[in-house]
Amino acid sequence: MRIPVLAILTMFTVLTAAPAMAQTYGGNYPVCLQLYLRDGARNIECRYSSMEQCQATASGLSAMCMMNPYYSNAREPANRQPRRGY
Repeated sequence: MRIPVLAILTMFTVLTAAPAMAQTYGGNYPVCLQLYLRDGARNIECRYSSMEQCQATASGLSAMCMMNPYYSNAREPANRQPRRGY
């Protein structure tokens, strides 16, 4: 009797579970455009290679440009000195 009840409960839990949210930022471009929509929601599009390109698109819109924190080709700062082994 327990097994059918547990199986039904498990199936109900799996079928009613909410889908997971996807990553907000894409990692392929260094600049993202954040659009503010009418209902208070926002949309983030990471598909710009420069801040100027993004700002040209954002001009006249309720939007702002920002650097992508998940950009996959990010470089380390140039002034960083390598560690020396003693």
